[in-house]
Amino acid sequence: MLHDRLLVRLDAEAGDRRSTGGIVIPATAAMGRRLSWARVEAVGAQVRSVEVGDRVLFDPDDRAEVEVRGDSYILLRERDLHAVAAERLEEGQTGLYL
Repeated sequence: MLHDRLLVRLDAEAGDRRSTGGIVIPATAAMGRRLSWARVEAVGAQVRSVEVGDRVLFDPDDRAEVEVRGDSYILLRERDLHAVAAERLEEGQTGLYL
């Protein structure tokens, strides 16, 4: 990866959803502007606040899809992220920062 780019894979839960009443809502259903979660697979040399394995929140309208060896990924810039959910915690941190 180059510069501030991230290679991410959409979480499996990004597909169909269920309403509180149990109705299945397909992933293609039109909704308001909804952000998506993805897992970071690779990072560029100038990425500062994200590491491989973190989960990131981004706008799916601002994405570029790429296929590598038959697997689909999304290419993002670090500045396009809305939040990072990291499993590495230091004293006083929550693990989620915006």
